[in-house]
Order: sequence, then C-alpha cells, then structure tokens
Amino acid sequence: MTARPAARPAYVFDFDSTLVRIETLEALADLALAGTPDADAVRAEITRLTDQAMSGEIGFGEALRRRLGMLPLTRAHVDALAERILDEGAPSVRRNRQWFLDNADRVVIVSGGFREVIAPIAARLGVASDRVLCNDLRYDSEGRVTGVDDANPLSRAGGKIEAIRALNLPGPVVMVGDGWTDAEVKQAGAADRFYAFTEIARRPPVMAVADAVAASIDELLHAEGEKGRFSYPRSRIRMLLLENVHPAAVERLEEAGYTVETETGALDEDALIERIKGVHVLGLRSKTQVSEQVLAAADKLMAIGAFCIGVNQIDLAAAAARGVAVFNAPYSNTRSVVELAIGVMIALMRDVADKSAAMHRGVWNKSATGAKELRGKTLGIVGYGAIGSQLSVLAEALGMRVVFFDLSERLALGNARRARSLNALLADSDVVSLHVDGRAENAALIGAAEFAAMKPGVLLLNLSRGHVVDVDALAQAVQDGRIGGAAIDVFPEEPRTNADPFDSPLTGLRNVILTPHIGGSTEEAQEAIAEFAAERLLGYLNRGDTTFCVNLPNVQLADVSGGHRILHIHRNQPGVMAELNQALSAAGLNILGQHLKTDERTGYVITDVDRDYDPEALKALKTVAGTLRFRLLH
Repeated sequence: MTARPAARPAYVFDFDSTLVRIETLEALADLALAGTPDADAVRAEITRLTDQAMSGEIGFGEALRRRLGMLPLTRAHVDALAERILDEGAPSVRRNRQWFLDNADRVVIVSGGFREVIAPIAARLGVASDRVLCNDLRYDSEGRVTGVDDANPLSRAGGKIEAIRALNLPGPVVMVGDGWTDAEVKQAGAADRFYAFTEIARRPPVMAVADAVAASIDELLHAEGEKGRFSYPRSRIRMLLLENVHPAAVERLEEAGYTVETETGALDEDALIERIKGVHVLGLRSKTQVSEQVLAAADKLMAIGAFCIGVNQIDLAAAAARGVAVFNAPYSNTRSVVELAIGVMIALMRDVADKSAAMHRGVWNKSATGAKELRGKTLGIVGYGAIGSQLSVLAEALGMRVVFFDLSERLALGNARRARSLNALLADSDVVSLHVDGRAENAALIGAAEFAAMKPGVLLLNLSRGHVVDVDALAQAVQDGRIGGAAIDVFPEEPRTNADPFDSPLTGLRNVILTPHIGGSTEEAQEAIAEFAAERLLGYLNRGDTTFCVNLPNVQLADVSGGHRILHIHRNQPGVMAELNQALSAAGLNILGQHLKTDERTGYVITDVDRDYDPEALKALKTVAGTLRFRLLH
C-alpha cells in the first residue's frame, strides 16, 4: 500500500508587527494626535497598553477599547494609513511575496486590526478576502470612529481562537505572530505549531512559549521545508563589517534579510582569526589584512567585500583556493579622488599650505613669486584607469596638457596622448600624478632614479598606494630642491586607527601636503562604495553572480526563476565537469541551463535545474574531485 503524502500545512499569520513592521493603532495614533498638546502622553499610554496586551498582561478586547477611546480617530485617518500600508510591509514578507502568491490558498490572516488597513496587504499577497479575519470599524455620520463591531469575535479576548476554529482548516495549522494572542491559539489547541515572529518585535514571554522562533519569513519557510531542505535562511547568514563601513551598506544588507555585525576599527590577525569563526561574509576597508591564516580559520566564509578600491590587503589566491569570492568597489570613489588631486595641484602651484601656515603664525607674506596657474602646464598621469582617465578630462578642461603612461592598452580621452615610456612622461611633465594599483610589482615605482629623470621643480601627487613611492628618496629630492612640492595621501606604513601616531620623513617639509588617506573619504563616495559593494555581495549570495569578483571567474546571472540553482566552485583540473554532470545525471535532475567559466586556477559551474529531485542525491556533488564550494539556491 502506497503511503499517503503528508498534508500541507495551513499558515495563519498575524498582521501587526508580522506582515507589516508597524502596530496599526500606534500608527493611527500618530495621525490622529498630530498637533494636539497631550499627544506624547497619549501615545505613550497607547504603546503601554499595546505591550501589555501583546505580552498577555491584559485582555485584548479591553486594550482595544481603551486605546480606541483615547483617540479622536476619523475615517480620514484610517484611509491615510491604508494608502501607505504597502510601504510598511515587513522586509522578509516583501522578499517572499512570490511564495505568498503561489500558496495563497493555504494562507489566512487573523488579526485584531482593521479591515481597511489589512485589505491592501492581503490583496498584494494574493490572499482572498474571505481568508482575512479582522475587525470592522464603526463610524458615526460625521466619519468619526465610534468603535468596532462587537459581534465580531476578534473584538474580544479569545477571538483569534474562535475565528480559527470556525475555519475548520485541513491539515496541520501553523500560527505565526509576535503577540500573546497568537501564542494562545496554539495553547488552546487551535493550531498545531506556533512560531514567535521576531523580525519586527521581540517579546520574551511570547518567545518562551513558542514551538520555535522565526526571525524572518525565510526562517519560517526553511523550518517548514517550504523552500527546499537546502535553503539556508538569510537571517542565519552572519556578516561582519569592519572599519566603520558606511551605514548604507548595513541598511541594504539587513533589508535583504541578513544578520549584520559591525566594528568601527580594523582587527589585527589574531583578533580577526577569533572573530571570523561562524562568519559567512566579511566586509572591510584598507586596514584589515586577510591572510592565509585568517582564511584557514574561516569555517563558514563565502565572500569578502572590500569597501574600497584596493584588494592588496586580501590574500586573493588563498581566498580563491577556498572558493571564497572577493568583491571591491573599483569606481565608486573615482570622482572624490580626482577632485582632491585637482585641489592639491592648485594648492601646490600657489604654495597655499605654507602661506596658510605662515598666516596662522601671524606672518603676512603677499608675493607672486613661484605662484603659477595650472593652465598651460603639462600633467603626467601614471596609470590611466578609472581615476587617471577622469583626472585627464578635468585637467584638460582647466587648460592643462595631458600625457599618460599605462602598461595596458587604454583609450586616450580628449586630447591626452600616450607617453612612450615612464621616463619620457617624467621628463615632459610639470605635475606627475600617480594612479596605479597595489600589485607588488609597483613597489618603489618612483624612487631616486625617477626623481632624477623629472623636470626640476616638478610637483608630485600620490593618491594611489603608499608603497608606490620611496618616501625617503622623495624627502631628499624635496630638500634638494629637485622636487618643487608634493601631495601625498597614502603611505607605506599607516596608523591602524585615528588614535595611533603618524610618522614620516615627509613631515615638516616645505610645500608638501600630507593627508591621512582621504582621497575617497567623502560622504558621497563612501555611500556609493557602500551601495556598490553591498549589491555585489547580494548578487553573489542571492543568485551566484560574480560580476566584478576579483579572484573567481566572472559570470553575470539573472535571478533564479522556475527552478533551483546549483553553484559549484572547483579547482580548474581535468575531469571535473564530466564528473559533475555524471553526478547530476545520477541524481535524476532535469537541467534547465548550465554555465561554465574558468580562469587559470578556478572553475565555476552554474546549473539551473527543475525542482523535482531528491535533495539527498545532491550530496554527491560535494564529493566531486576538486570541489572547493557547493551551494544550492531556491
């Protein structure tokens, strides 16, 4: 005899602080009390009554009537909240809207809230009106709220229990909510399981009696097996962001459902080895070093986000060898760096820093001697990437002549021309600006020999990497008068925090501007970096997209649709693809699409498959020779 499949559960959702991130009555109080003298006191009392009702200290019916009686509430206030309620949807509800639409026949909304406010959310989730059980407000002839329909069981204590029992729902009933009245449903036997929902509000008495706690809809669906046994809830994925990463990144990642921890400063190797355990995503800027030893201790790490341009602080080969994707933000602070370069160029040409320092000492030195315009001067740009090329455009707009040198083939913008060699550029330039990357080959790119090849009185700018310039040789060239001035924003050794001291042979030298690695430190740049790097991390976590990844093959992917996605990162060695496809075939998977991208050390295979398969069979994919990392997305 064939076993009957287990019945699919019916899901009963509370509304306030579950499907939406607000408490309806508190939001209505804000509208109704606007401009009234005792508004704060009334709001505080309403919040207190709400918390007492949600924690089971007073009956729901009593709390509802007392709260309504305190408000000069009208139909206009209710309509105003209803108009914006779609914007108040809980983040994980919005993320999982498709699941609600696909399973609307198994979803019920039961709430002590009001139909006018609940109906728009229910409709957006595809829940039919006869599966929305809630209170109906009563109005007088002038549109003032006078109360609720007393005949409705949801207007009194125990109403949720009575309303759910009357539905006679088939199969197991799963109650999901944040309040005591939701817990009572399970306690009274009207539900088989109760999840305390904590994405919006955490109520310890409710959590204490729950069968389980769900911090998001993702966790609920994972626990109930709704999205596949290998779907890992986003809220259980830990992200650690160091070095005061801009709050926009934190907001975006938390909005997507991930758990984010932050640190204001960098961590040294020992501290990072301790903190990295259990972390799935690491975010950092330029100070934290991610060594092979750190990566060896990272038992859960999937990705690293460098919230800056450079990635030389990360052992990219060691990360790739463990299947850890590394992303950066190569363009987001370009404009900020370029504007600082233009600014210090003008300041050096006019001896602004020294004249300003003299003024602060009470010395008035009005003189045109040695002060020059940028117009007509030659700017030599070493490194013609995103920053160098944009600097080229702005400098030319100021009337400068631009030459550049780059080892890669680059398209010259405007009237800029390529120099035949680095020395040719140095000999031809009135100002030399460095914009190269942090690779080891660029160490001491500009040293004593290069200073000797420059025009006497040349100005030098380094806003790229600290190790690119031999600072001892630069200090000597400034003191000898060979170099007319310099603006240095990056240094071979930089303090780990603002509280640590700074020392350099360049301090105290005439016409030398020193800045503390602030080339990209503008509010606009930091926000842009935060948004870009966060989106790259989300693209990788949510759909396997490796666009702009600096250590794994780049593959641009759309969202998973109509199936499941298998992500397989492996060493680039013979036979892996054949063995992988053999394992897929043995698992009986119907392949909807497949991509393979490799570089010299790593292969990345993305396979979209139908949902009809045995999840246990996929375990064989982890044992394919050369496997570095295996993930399944639903």
